[in-house]
Order: sequence, then structure tokens, then C-alpha cells
Amino acid sequence: MQYEYIDSPAALDDYCKRIRHSKVLAIDTEFVRTRTLIPKLGLIQVFDGEHLGLIDPVRLGDISTFTEILTDPNILKVLHSCSEDLDAFWTNLSITPYPIFDTQVAANFLGMGQTIGYANLIEQLQGISLDKGESRTDWIARPLSTEQFVYAAADVFYLLPAYVELAAKIESLNKTQWIIQDIDFLAQKKRQLQPTQWAYLSIKNNWKLRAHARLALKLMADWRLQRARLKDTAINFVLREQAMVEIAMRLPDHIAKLSAIEGLSPRDIRENGPRLIDFVASAKAVDEKDCPARIQRLIDFKEYKKALADLKEICDKIAADNAVPVEIIASKKQLNQWLKWCWFDIDETELIDLK
Repeated sequence: MQYEYIDSPAALDDYCKRIRHSKVLAIDTEFVRTRTLIPKLGLIQVFDGEHLGLIDPVRLGDISTFTEILTDPNILKVLHSCSEDLDAFWTNLSITPYPIFDTQVAANFLGMGQTIGYANLIEQLQGISLDKGESRTDWIARPLSTEQFVYAAADVFYLLPAYVELAAKIESLNKTQWIIQDIDFLAQKKRQLQPTQWAYLSIKNNWKLRAHARLALKLMADWRLQRARLKDTAINFVLREQAMVEIAMRLPDHIAKLSAIEGLSPRDIRENGPRLIDFVASAKAVDEKDCPARIQRLIDFKEYKKALADLKEICDKIAADNAVPVEIIASKKQLNQWLKWCWFDIDETELIDLK
């Protein structure tokens, strides 16, 4: 396995010229997402069957020469379980590659499992056991070691022959466009954001709260998500979900009472205590009839079980007619989202388009 490390504009230009007219590229990314909301892109691996490049966006900064290739509709990009890669590309480069053939999705079509990992896939298809020893490495730190380079290179070196085998089987089923369209739809969702005003709807146990408590939670969740995006900080490092729910339940009227809230650190109280008390005071000042409506749950609808069963029956028939696993048609989560969209007063699936 030969690879080249690309960390200069000249090297990137030269590499892109050599792969520019490829029909298929195997691609993977390495990133860090520990305390940040946005994944920090550390390395991009690319293989066309002859030239294996490890592109260093940390040192290069501008990699627009390569992003032109990522968005070229005439070059098929092959990735495995690409959801987080799409996050990294969109948040770091403001692009989403197209078209994409996802080998995990293809394996699901072929009955190999809904979420088969890359190492398991390669072992099943090629009988090769991959070393995953560098999976927890810091891909932003420099310099990278030879072991890290070899680990990263393997993620595309074996991906390309896996694609060849899977693609032949998928093409025989006439399902190639299904996979490409499925990932394109996922990419569209990655380019959108949830409005901060609906952030409270995804908080666990929110349905237990009374009117003023719901409003307090809504104000805190809205602020937390806005701050996380502004500071690029994981939301629980802004304020823990458990603490928000408990504050909403207790509705404390003085900063001293925050010390009894589980999940709030002295630093949280010092930095955000006055703001949290203000949220509570603002919620209490609102007339109950003007507070957010009672949070709906699907299980509260008497028609839910029958409707879900009917939808599953429809999906089972479509899956059988097309000879694919039923998970390809729709997951239970997606069916629930559909019912929420049909029945709920608030559209929690609403998104802001960031194109």
C-alpha cells in the first residue's frame, strides 16, 4: 500500500490533475469532534485505484482545487457510512460531495446488516483484518505518525475493491440509483438546521412539565443552542440537559437556589446563573395561556398503534415487491416522524435551509 502525503498547494494541484478524470474515487475523512459542535477536519483520504493521497486540510487551509472534484457530477464518490463525513465536508468546506455510493447502505441492500462497520465489511468481503488502533487519535495535532498515515490510507485502499464487488451486485438488482438518491437526500438534510425555537422539543422528559416550566425550558434550550453554534461548543458543555429540566421543574427565583440543581457546576452558576434566573423570571411573568402548549407524544394518540402497524405493513409490501430489507424503505423512527408531521400541532421536523 503506497500513499502520498499532500500538505502543500503544489502537491495538491499535482495530485488533483492525476485524479481529475477518474470515474470512481474512494474517499474517507478523519476529524475531531470532542468538545466542539462542528467536527474539525484533520485529513482527507482519496484513492482512485492507482494514486492514494492523504490530503492535509490543516496545513493546506485552502483545498478548493480538490473540492471541485468532490462536487463533479461525473465522478462517483465512494464512502462508507458517510453521515459524519457529510457533516465534516459541509461544516468545514461548505460543500456536499455528489454523487455518492455508500458501501454501508449497499451492504444493507444485500442483507449484510443495517449498520455493518467498515472493518467487518472488509473482513467479510476480502478476508482482511484491519488494525483499528489509531481510531481515537488526535487528527488535528501535527505531525502525524507513520502509523496514523497507514491507518488512514487503509480506509480507502480496501474500500475501492469492496465497492467494485458490492456495486456489481447492486447493479444486477437495478438499485444503484436508489443508493445515490438516498445519500443525496441525507446530504440535503445536512445542509439544514433546526430552528433554535424548537430545541426544547428534543429534550427528554419535556412532556412532564407544566406551562411555565415548558416556557422556561424553551428559553433555556433556545439560548443553549444559539450559544453552542456561536462558540462552536458541544451543547452539553454550554449547559447540561438534565440541569435544564430540573431548573424548569423547580423554577428557582434566586441564584443561590441553583446550587441544589444536579448537573450545574460552580462554574455554570458563576458564568450563567443570572441568565438562568432571568429565563425563569421571564417564563413566570407570562400568562399561562400564552405558554407553549402541552408537549404531544405519539403514545397519547389512541390511533397510534394501529397507524404505525398499517404503515409497517405498507413498508413490508414495498420491501417484498422490490426484494430489499424493510429498513431500506423506512425505519421506525422515520415512520414516527411522519406521524408527528401529520398529527402534531408543532412541526418539530421544520428545518432552515442553509444553501
